[in-house]
Amino acid sequence: MERARTHPRPVRPGATGGTDRDRRSVREAGECVRRAARAGERLAGMEQEELDRLVEAVARTGRDHAGELARLAAEETGFGVAEHKRLKNLFAARRVYAAIRGMKVVGPLGEDRAERTWDFGVPVGVVAALIPSTNPTSTVLYKAMICLKAGDPVVFSPHPGAVRCVLRTVELLREAVERAGGPADALTAIGAPTPEGARALMGHRDTRRILATGGEGMVRAAYSSGTPAIGVGAGNVPVCLHPSCDLAAAVRRVMDSKTFDNGLICAAEQAVVVERSLADRARAEFVRQGGVFLDRAQRAALGARLLRGDGAVDPALVGRSAGEVCRLAGLTGVPRSARVLLAEEDGVGRDHPFSGEKLCPVLAFYEEADEEGVLARCVELLRYQGAGHTFALHAGDRRVVERFARAVPASRVVVNTPSALGGIGATTGLFPALTLGCGAIGGCSTANNVGPMDLVDRKRVAWGRRELADLEGDPAGDGLV
Repeated sequence: MERARTHPRPVRPGATGGTDRDRRSVREAGECVRRAARAGERLAGMEQEELDRLVEAVARTGRDHAGELARLAAEETGFGVAEHKRLKNLFAARRVYAAIRGMKVVGPLGEDRAERTWDFGVPVGVVAALIPSTNPTSTVLYKAMICLKAGDPVVFSPHPGAVRCVLRTVELLREAVERAGGPADALTAIGAPTPEGARALMGHRDTRRILATGGEGMVRAAYSSGTPAIGVGAGNVPVCLHPSCDLAAAVRRVMDSKTFDNGLICAAEQAVVVERSLADRARAEFVRQGGVFLDRAQRAALGARLLRGDGAVDPALVGRSAGEVCRLAGLTGVPRSARVLLAEEDGVGRDHPFSGEKLCPVLAFYEEADEEGVLARCVELLRYQGAGHTFALHAGDRRVVERFARAVPASRVVVNTPSALGGIGATTGLFPALTLGCGAIGGCSTANNVGPMDLVDRKRVAWGRRELADLEGDPAGDGLV
């Protein structure tokens, strides 16, 4: 493990003040880090095969308790669909595990005999894992596996609205790790989380890496903590239905994606963008498959309720079904059979409430004059929110795919697939992950679907090949021959 920093970071204002709950949370964060650091010393001495046994134990436990943890998450948070949460738990326990099972992450990684160098993977140490209320149990399973694979202990900081289901998940995984021969404190969690406690965890002198999945404010706090962070916030995914697509299949995929767990996955579509020549057929196909286009009064009522004063989505609507959204927003005249609500939009920004991320089955619908206008609108939507995240495209023309992929400010472009599931690697060949990096354009340290290799340091061993005298007059020294 990396040795402790010589000088502790300065304590941030409020880190030791605030309410009794804040002070308790800060103390608990410090104790969790101390326990995790001790466990990390044991992990650092384990070979990859030993770590793999811990990862397998976590995967098996996640698989065996997928339904229980899904029900707990749905009941506690009130978000989404319990059956879909079960599928997300299984995605982590099966798909993520299958992807990392054969990976070599710690120890010798490779040798370049020509250059006489070796690469070694070294655990980074204690990881602070921020857990959102939208995907709590599946995110714990996923982060526990990729961190243990890399030999890193984890301290989980749950969203206050998902404490019980996160603590139950961590309890089960700790038992599994211990049975497999590892230290239970390789996985710990703050039981009384507050923003102050999360900041204390992220800024602790022994925290080495932050995995931040959650709201924009907490992700920004992660990047400003002074600890290297991998974070992802809003994903405002535009989806282009190109005239060359199979329209019925494209709409089905969008509808499946937007209704999966009631739209809680950050890679889910947020705005449909079509050319004028396809617009009427697209509207008809959405209606045929259970979509409802809101009239002017309905748009105004939902738009007024959708966002809070700070521009964030009203949490009362997050993860609710289309029918519940209508009830909460006071909409009348919408069929009870509605699967997704669609609102016609003509602009982007705070004055256009449907143009941002909507964590529920609501889509903006844009009609543009031509392909150039569609591309420009998609870029505008991504730059407004979700820069660097994900773009979805349905097209049968490879040239169109290449053109859009080159132009859009997104780290992943998913083609002819439900974006929510394609972005996380469930229906595509992308690495299966529940933390999706947004690259430099999104202010993120990586553009990857985050995995174990993002959680180790590469140590390099290099043998000398030349002496000082050999460098004088070396024609390769300046690249010229």
